Amino acid sequence: MKVIQYNRIKAVLAEKGKSSKELAETMGLAEQTISRWCTNKRQPPVEKLYEISKILKIDIRDLLVSTHWK
Repeated sequence: MKVIQYNRIKAVLAEKGKSSKELAETMGLAEQTISRWCTNKRQPPVEKLYEISKILKIDIRDLLVSTHWK
């Protein structure tokens, strides 16, 4: 079964030079939770996406896969 890519958390972390462990510690969450989000096995709630965007200083829209179809 193919995993659908909904978010870009893993890519943004790499772009920012941050690890999922750092993000987990900053957010007070288990590293396993962040890992599930990074692999798109689970999706974070909107509130957590907002928190991630603030932590990484990035527009929340940049955390999501584009829905602009050409």
